[in-house]
Amino acid sequence: MSIVPASDCSARPSSTALSPVPSRSKARVRVAGWLAALILLAPPVLLGAVAGSIPARAEDGRQNAPGEFDFYVLSLSWSPSFCEAASERGNTGRNQQIQCGGRPYSFVVHGLWPQYEHGFPNYCQRPSPRLDRNIVSEMLDLMPAPGLIFNEWDKHGTCTGVSARAYFETVRKARAAVKVPQEFLDLTETKTIAPAAVEEAFIKANPGLSDGGIAITCDSRRLGEVRICLGKDLQFRSCEEINRRSCRRDVVEMPPMRGG
Repeated sequence: MSIVPASDCSARPSSTALSPVPSRSKARVRVAGWLAALILLAPPVLLGAVAGSIPARAEDGRQNAPGEFDFYVLSLSWSPSFCEAASERGNTGRNQQIQCGGRPYSFVVHGLWPQYEHGFPNYCQRPSPRLDRNIVSEMLDLMPAPGLIFNEWDKHGTCTGVSARAYFETVRKARAAVKVPQEFLDLTETKTIAPAAVEEAFIKANPGLSDGGIAITCDSRRLGEVRICLGKDLQFRSCEEINRRSCRRDVVEMPPMRGG
């Protein structure tokens, strides 16, 4: 039986009996009891949904501890795609001008990223140790923008637990460990290619590299990066989490190199 507002009680027959309204403390007890019963009776799927609303703990217990990681990802960016996308966005900043100027870059190093088996550390020292500009100048042949080099040191390099010079020496060694297939070194016209074919070309050119240790990224139509997993010894290794994030498009475009 529903209870009408108090202002309407005088309109009801005096013989009508109304249930007493419980006190606030008793109501709280009842609500708590109902919630407890629901939790006990709820199926595991529902409990999982409730638990999902609670902030998750760090993906790895070593979260952001310098030097504590499992492997590296070497990310090679197809520079013509980066420049074409930046132009479409009207992004004409200094870094874009340097990378997208006259020099015909192909694959450039985006970064060398420490990884956990699940997740990754970043910004492991705040503020990060000062980066010597001489190191920046020395890296411009592989990473053609000072802003990129500074950012990669702050976000990823500080998580390696080594000095800036040692980190960028490792970047250079990692890049030397990967051979870019000949067909991508002098691209003079737009190439349409399946992401799987890009992977196959890198695997063929790099003995020891498997399809479980490489991933291709893309935007709505262009190839973005080739990401290759390396152990701390810079030997090829598999990386399931990185591989799962590979581009799923049937084909992608590789814009030609500058001057092509």
